[in-house]
Amino acid sequence: MQENLVDLVKDAGIVGAGGAGFPTHVKVDAKADTVIVNGAECEPLLRVDQQLMDVRARELLEALNAVVEHVGAKEGVIGLKKKYTPAIASLNKNLADFPKLRIFQLENFYPAGDEQNLVYEVTGKIVPEGGIPLNVGALVMNVESLLQLNDKIQEDKPVIDKYITVTGAVKHPMTTVVPLGITAQEAIDLAGGALIDDYVIINGGPMMGKIVAPDSFVTKTTKGFIVLPADHQVIESKDRPASRSLKDAAIACMQCSLCTEVCPRHRLGHHLEPHKLMRVAAYGSTLDEATSPTNAFLCVDCGLCQYACVHDLQPWKVNRSLKEMMGKNGIKNPHHEQPEEAIRFADTHRFDVHRLIKRLGLEPYDVEAPLQDTQVVFKEVTLPLSQHIGAPSKPVVAVGDKVNRGDLIADIPEGSLGAKIFASIDGTVSSVDGGQITIQA
Repeated sequence: MQENLVDLVKDAGIVGAGGAGFPTHVKVDAKADTVIVNGAECEPLLRVDQQLMDVRARELLEALNAVVEHVGAKEGVIGLKKKYTPAIASLNKNLADFPKLRIFQLENFYPAGDEQNLVYEVTGKIVPEGGIPLNVGALVMNVESLLQLNDKIQEDKPVIDKYITVTGAVKHPMTTVVPLGITAQEAIDLAGGALIDDYVIINGGPMMGKIVAPDSFVTKTTKGFIVLPADHQVIESKDRPASRSLKDAAIACMQCSLCTEVCPRHRLGHHLEPHKLMRVAAYGSTLDEATSPTNAFLCVDCGLCQYACVHDLQPWKVNRSLKEMMGKNGIKNPHHEQPEEAIRFADTHRFDVHRLIKRLGLEPYDVEAPLQDTQVVFKEVTLPLSQHIGAPSKPVVAVGDKVNRGDLIADIPEGSLGAKIFASIDGTVSSVDGGQITIQA
C-alpha cells in the first residue's frame, strides 16, 4: 500500500481540506523528517477539526502513520490546542499502538493554525521567507485530508462528503457531514435556519473566511458557514473597500507598531513590518532603506494586525493592495531569506483567541456546535470544476448520463496540476456548463 499511497490520494481526489486546496497527491510525493497534523483550528467559532480528532481518533492516527511511513519521516505529530481535551483523551487512548506518533499541545492563540507558525511551535525550525514547510523537512496536513485518505484505504471511498460547522445566528449551531455541492443556504437550513432576516454568510472563519451568496456551494475546502447580521462589525470589515483602507492608513496611522508586534510572520523573524508598509499610503515610500513595498508579499492576510490597531486600520488590506499592484506589473516576491531565529520573547507576541473573539464582537456566538448526523437526502448538487489550486478538472460526463455516488465525473487535465471530482449523490447529470457539473437525484 505504501508504494501506492500517492496514487491512492490522487485517485480519491484529496486536496487540502481547510485552505487553498493544494492537491494532496503532490504534497505527499516527497520525503520529510516530520509530518505534522494541523489540528489547531485557530479560527474562532469553527469546531469541526477538534470534533473529528475526538470521534475518529484511531482513523486519523492510522492515516497519519501511513503518511509517516511513506515519506520516510522520523515522527508524526498531531498539533492541537491543549483546550481540546476530548480529542486529546481519544488520541491518547490509541497512541500506544503508533510508536512514531505523538501529540503536541498548543496554547490558545491566533493564528496557531498558520502552517509556518505550527512548524515553528512543533519543531523550532523557521520556514524561509516565501517558503514552504518542506524547506525545513516538515510536511503539514489537514485533519480531514488524512481522514479522507483513511476512507480511501479502508472503503475505497473518494472525496464526496464534507464535514462542516454551521454556526453564528442560527437556531441550532451544529457540525455535520454533507455531500459536496449542496448550497450554503441548504447547510444553514440543516441548523434550523437563521435567527434573523437580514444576514450575511461567511464561508470559513471570521478572520480569513469569505462572504458568499446563499446559493454558493460546499466544496472540498469548505470548513463551515457562519451567519452574522448584515451590520455586524466583521461584515463591515470584510466589505470595507481597499481604497478606503488606503485612505484611512494615510490619515490615521500613528506608527505605533502594534500591528507589527502581533504579526505572525514578523514573530518568526521574517522581514515584515506592517506599520512601515502603512507609510506607503501616506508618503509613497516606506521611509526605510531596509524595507520596500515588496515586503508585502510576506503577508498571509491573517487579519490579526487590524485587531491590534487602536484605530481599526487594516494593514493586511494595504498589503493586499500592494501585492495586487505589483503582480499586475510583473513584480514577484524577491524575499527568500532564512531567519536564524525568531524575534526575542516571541511567545509573548501571541494573540489570545478569547481576546480576539471579544474584539470581533463574536462572544454571543461562541457556543458549542455538536457533531450530528442529519440524514437529509438532497435532490440536487452542483460541483464546481475548480475546487483546488491548479487547472480546472475536465468533465468526463455529459448531460443525461446516469451516475452513482462516488463515480468519477471530472478528471485531471493531462500534464496539469489538479484533482479529480466525483458524484456526491446518485442521479442524472443535468448540466455541464459554466465551470460546474449539476446532478439531479
